[in-house]
Amino acid sequence: MINRRQGMIGTFIRNIIILFWIAIVILPIIWILFNSIKDSGSILTDPWELPIPPKFVNFVNAWGEAGLGYGFRNSLIVTSISIVTIVGVSSLAAYVFARMNFRFKKVLYYFFIAGLMFPTFIAMAPLFILVNKLGLTNSLFGLILVYTSYSLAFTIFILTPFFKSIPKSIEEAAIIDGCGPFQVFFKVMLPLAKPGLISAAIFNFVGIWNEYVIGLILVTDTEMKTLPVALGNLMMVIQYRTDFGALYAGIIMSIIPVIIIYLIFQTQLMAGTTSGAVKE
Repeated sequence: MINRRQGMIGTFIRNIIILFWIAIVILPIIWILFNSIKDSGSILTDPWELPIPPKFVNFVNAWGEAGLGYGFRNSLIVTSISIVTIVGVSSLAAYVFARMNFRFKKVLYYFFIAGLMFPTFIAMAPLFILVNKLGLTNSLFGLILVYTSYSLAFTIFILTPFFKSIPKSIEEAAIIDGCGPFQVFFKVMLPLAKPGLISAAIFNFVGIWNEYVIGLILVTDTEMKTLPVALGNLMMVIQYRTDFGALYAGIIMSIIPVIIIYLIFQTQLMAGTTSGAVKE
């Protein structure tokens, strides 16, 4: 009886903590959503007032006049191509590190992983000089190359355990059936590592979609800026043109794709966070 009561108390406390955490996460989003469909006067005088009537023109202003439409398009292009490239290249490297033996394997692996030790800010000056000499400033292709390079170390690091967790017997069976190295990888190993690939893609999506510093340094042309940089410019413009509704609308525009990705792939993401820790 005592253990049952203690269990009920523990469950109640856990539920209270979860509800409190949900409130901390959800309430700011609701507040931003309300302010995104209100005029600037209402936002300043009563930020918690219900948006009646809602002013969806803020989204039109943010997309057009504030230039966030260009930013959204550029971020979508850069993020999509970068993720496909990152996951494709990293999966090949992670498979080699996980399943094959060769000289200097550990040295080469730790050389890749060492990239996680260097903060982005340290490389800003040489990075700008390099990209500028290559003529890739103010270009989406330049951003894609930089984002891909920066993300390889992290992605290889999280994908290698996934390939190690796949039983060797499956790979051996495929070889016995006549599959070559590339067939084994693309037809057998890659589908089995799908939870890890989805997890890596989601983590990289969030990181690249919200990245600000590299985009700010490498892109100065207004029509080539990514969404975070365009939002930063809008915040500076707000000082001279009071349009807080458009600013909050832009924030909602930047949040929605991340929420959609999580809602679509939440099951695979949960599976991906644990499957890499299991070995044969």
